[in-house]
Amino acid sequence: MSAAPTATGYRLVEDAAAFGQLVDELSGVDAYALDTEFHRERTYYPKLALLQVAWAGGIALVDPLVVDVAPFSRVLESGALAVLHACDQDLEVLERACARVPTRLFDTQLAAGFLGLSTPSLSTLAERMLGLRLEKGDQLTDWTRRPLTDAQKRYAAGDVLHLLELHDVIAERLEHLGRLSWAEEECAIVLGRQRSPVVPEEAWWRLKHARQLHGRSRAVAQHVAAWRERRAQRLDQPTRFVLSDLALVSIAQRPPADLAELDRVRNLDARQLGAGGAAELLEVVAEGIALPQSAVRMPTVQRGEGSVRPAVALATAWLAERSRQLEIDPAVLATRADLGAFFQDPAEGRLVTSWRSELVGEPLRRLAAGDVALALDDGGTLVLEERSGRPYAVGPGPGGGVPTGS
Repeated sequence: MSAAPTATGYRLVEDAAAFGQLVDELSGVDAYALDTEFHRERTYYPKLALLQVAWAGGIALVDPLVVDVAPFSRVLESGALAVLHACDQDLEVLERACARVPTRLFDTQLAAGFLGLSTPSLSTLAERMLGLRLEKGDQLTDWTRRPLTDAQKRYAAGDVLHLLELHDVIAERLEHLGRLSWAEEECAIVLGRQRSPVVPEEAWWRLKHARQLHGRSRAVAQHVAAWRERRAQRLDQPTRFVLSDLALVSIAQRPPADLAELDRVRNLDARQLGAGGAAELLEVVAEGIALPQSAVRMPTVQRGEGSVRPAVALATAWLAERSRQLEIDPAVLATRADLGAFFQDPAEGRLVTSWRSELVGEPLRRLAAGDVALALDDGGTLVLEERSGRPYAVGPGPGGGVPTGS
């Protein structure tokens, strides 16, 4: 792949005809770099403010405030490789704006984790891999204001300028280490994730004090949080604009029966409950009070969470050492949730299949079975060793530890 031209050599796409021409041009490429600028501070759904694309032929900045970007789906659904950096939110934005995500993906931040870099920024990656120092932009700039300044446009172009070159360098290093397929598999998993909004009836799980609610309070919290989520979606506002978390918990703990009691709820802004919102909320509260406890959706608890905790603790210590030896970001190798799932009966999750099974899963299986044990070698490094099978009895006094049967 060829690197993109300079950040000042971009084209600004501000009409349907120019955008159609761009889509036609991109439909024939093998790979393209992609980034988005968006805001969601005052909306429920992310608001796309700029779409940046780089390919062997140049860089384009598409203005979605004047151009319908839905036809970009033609590019996304082609067989071309989309190269992005830290893509999770970009994929959410693309799915909403274009009704799909790329068919093939390479996330430079994710892939860099297989080289031992822990969630590096784009500027850090460019400096480490390419020896380049990227221009720093204003992180708090308003991308919805028009016209965009020259500095904004240069910064936006810079976000995609080196992505294809970064892909080439990272992919080459991963190929040399035999890890390219691992990174590609993880990128495919990211593409397959569900990015739909939260299930309204489960929205109360995200409350800071959700686990402190009991009995009837949980049912009311579930109903009110679900109502808040749906109203926020309908109005396209952040949930906090509909009802604050503090007000929601206050309502759950002391459900108001009428408008007078509702008006006394802590941190409740009556202005947020216009257009019939107050009456709706009181009706929802009454429904929550009447909800049977059996109908309350409780937060998911890992099966056997308590019983596997010692195994997870041991595995976490070993994984830290394993990731250091392999020069792989520990979060890429396995998360605590991965370990919890693996030590279930039967084992579940990412450590059971694919490349992680041999690299991590099999050693941990032997650790859990008691075939091997963790120990410190002469250099103070944690290692897995074959077990002697002789328990070590800790005595009651100083120095009182001797192997049993000795």
